[in-house]
Amino acid sequence: MDAIYMFFLVGGSLMALSILASRLSSMMGVPLLLIFLGLGMLAGEEGVLGVVFDDYSMAFAIGHLALAMILLDGGLRTRLKTFRVGFKPALSLATFGVFITSAIVGVIAMWIFDLTIVQGLLVGAIVGSTDAAAVFSMLSGRGVNLNERVGATLEIESGTNDPMAIFLTLMLVELLVGDIGGPTETLLFFIAQFGIGLIVGLGGGWLSAKLLRWLDLAPGLYAMLALALGFSVFGLTSVLGGSGFLAIYLAGLMIGNQPGRHLNFILPVHDGLAWLSQIGLFLVLGLLVTPSELWDVALPAGLVALALIFVARPLAVLITIKPFFKFRWRETFFIAWVGLRGAVPIVLAIFPVIGGVENASLYFNVAFAVVLMSLLIQGGSLTLMAKWLKVEVPVGTVPNRRGPLGILPENDFELFVYGVENQDLEDVPIRLLRFPSGALISALFRNHTMLHPKGSTRLKLGDVICVIGRSEDLYSLNRLFNGDAKLKQERAFFGTFTLDGSAQMQDIAQAYGLTLSPGEQNMTLAEFIALRVGGHPVVGDDVDWHGIHWVVSDMEGGKITRVGLRLY
Repeated sequence: MDAIYMFFLVGGSLMALSILASRLSSMMGVPLLLIFLGLGMLAGEEGVLGVVFDDYSMAFAIGHLALAMILLDGGLRTRLKTFRVGFKPALSLATFGVFITSAIVGVIAMWIFDLTIVQGLLVGAIVGSTDAAAVFSMLSGRGVNLNERVGATLEIESGTNDPMAIFLTLMLVELLVGDIGGPTETLLFFIAQFGIGLIVGLGGGWLSAKLLRWLDLAPGLYAMLALALGFSVFGLTSVLGGSGFLAIYLAGLMIGNQPGRHLNFILPVHDGLAWLSQIGLFLVLGLLVTPSELWDVALPAGLVALALIFVARPLAVLITIKPFFKFRWRETFFIAWVGLRGAVPIVLAIFPVIGGVENASLYFNVAFAVVLMSLLIQGGSLTLMAKWLKVEVPVGTVPNRRGPLGILPENDFELFVYGVENQDLEDVPIRLLRFPSGALISALFRNHTMLHPKGSTRLKLGDVICVIGRSEDLYSLNRLFNGDAKLKQERAFFGTFTLDGSAQMQDIAQAYGLTLSPGEQNMTLAEFIALRVGGHPVVGDDVDWHGIHWVVSDMEGGKITRVGLRLY
């Protein structure tokens, strides 16, 4: 009985410390997942608490459970429109990119550790894929607002590259223990991983989304049902021989893109579950490692990690996306840099242990060292690299709080709460505000007192305004209440003034004394910028033309609506 109480004491204390450590992460710039790993190591058998944990099978099960929840939450928050710009390059990275990375790292590991070619390639396969937990956590938790092309590519890649890494790892483990099948059997396994995962994930996710939208449940049950349906998709896919990780990510994608009031109850709960999964997973993996054994391979494993970060990942990105997709060089370099390794390589490193591969602890310790260095070097410099390579776009104002009113079953009205921070709104009567059609101010708070707003009511800085509207009104409302600091950031990035995307190039050329080719004279500004950018334009794309930076500042439905002008 005392052991049970001790489990609650130690587990609860570690969980609380991990959450409190998030403040340390934001103040010192240390990757949060690295702190979780460190706390697990401190609590381990060679740490302060001396907790002995060497159950690889349990760690393997916990890893699958946690990764499934993390991928489900990632899918729920990924918008289908991002696939327009990120799916093809992400798919290339998730398949050929993982293969190339694994091969390069495998050859280097073979030379460093004096392994056979198969053993070296197994090291490469284990660390070959990026990690959804690390990517989702770092991109959302570090305040980095990447342009849509880069952000979508990294997120979709991390959510879909596990099948290739699992396939390569299992194939090489079976080859080492002598259980490998013939070429046909191996090829069928590879096809099944992707094919079954794709079909069951999309099909099960579509059915789950329709069911969640149709049912009328207590608010707290929607999130639990979404989790249960996601796990069912994960389990069914795995039983059928497909990739459960790919399937549950796609299921979350289908659920998250089915509009309805159920999403307002699902997303906040799953955000907490994803954080719980990340904390629990990295604490367990930290407990599992033995620091003294890790120290024995620190130098050679560090060389493997450096080779992965500075050689294998950049080469894989250059080969798989630069020749085929319209990425700028700075975007390509950033994607190469954010090849974050996290929980997935450590979980994959348990396969050789369970499979009975000779010297299996080597693979686990090397994978752990690679993850530590990846989080420290790549994760720690992510914000700096994003600014240096200019792949960030300014973050505009968003509501301080928002929530559905629960009036309509779909496309419901919401309550948006804004603070008045824009100097241009000082002493402006409400009737002069350019509000979206259908949106209205329901309440106004000044000095903690509620006022009944009228058309003649004049706004003051520091007022808190409650607005009733729909989600499609958000863009206009955010622009209206944009604070001065954020307005300055936007003007510095996009330019002091903007032009409408529908403006004719002939008129612009005449006004600015610019020269157009015959084919460009009948274009709109939006068409001209899209042509110069190539592929699918995103907010933040810029074209250097006649001494002016023409920067895409606003888009709607995949089309450019506003273009900023920034002089050299």
